[in-house]
Amino acid sequence: MWYRIKSRLNFLLKSSNQHGIHSPFVYDLITKCFYDKTPFSAYHNLKALRNKLIYNQDLVKVKHYSEASKVFQSNHQKISTIVKGEGSSYKKQKQLYRITNYFKPKNVLELGTSVGLGSAAMAIASNNSIIKTVEVNKNISDIAKKVFKSYQLKNIQIDTSSFKDFFKKSNYENLDLVYLDGTCDKESTIENFNSLLKYSHNESVFIINNIYWSKEMTEAWNIIKKQKEITVSIDTFYWGFLFFRKEQPKQHFTIRL
Repeated sequence: MWYRIKSRLNFLLKSSNQHGIHSPFVYDLITKCFYDKTPFSAYHNLKALRNKLIYNQDLVKVKHYSEASKVFQSNHQKISTIVKGEGSSYKKQKQLYRITNYFKPKNVLELGTSVGLGSAAMAIASNNSIIKTVEVNKNISDIAKKVFKSYQLKNIQIDTSSFKDFFKKSNYENLDLVYLDGTCDKESTIENFNSLLKYSHNESVFIINNIYWSKEMTEAWNIIKKQKEITVSIDTFYWGFLFFRKEQPKQHFTIRL
């Protein structure tokens, strides 16, 4: 916890907004997506979905596959507790909606479905997107499936398996948007990124969640963003954005959301 507090303070000292950004691509992304204040009507659906789950007191059995899930002290948790501890915040839901709406990706992959809040945000943003989401915990993926069905989100495909098993059977030509969640350790994060790198292309967007969860996660982020395939990286504290645009000079930005 202290590491995250210290990192947040350092981030605030280093970060900026759109002013002084000389890259047209990054400037447009910040002003037309990150800072877009449009009150999209879909936000009401996202809020209703979140409220429905956050007041759900049903118990579900969970297994602790990641460091993030170990915040729970018991193997049986209320759905409301899972939403508060692992599910995407309302702020992140809105950001995922805007990002999907802005880039309009065709093929989307999310690692770490949890109860489906992030997946739903991306699915609602673009009916034309095909969203594959992977969740290792069957009981939690069953909740997500019910969420997707109740909101008639037919463009989401959920795979209940470990990430390693998923990679063994996955066969993509390319991925337009990747949301890497579900792991909070250095080795797994780098391994997952490297497994997906071959599916990237010039217009791909990769988002890594919880880059300041721990010192290890920050180390993973710093290693990944330096890889030769990455031309533009953006640190927003909660997320790290990675771009592969060959026409861009290699640059790193630290931006407040």
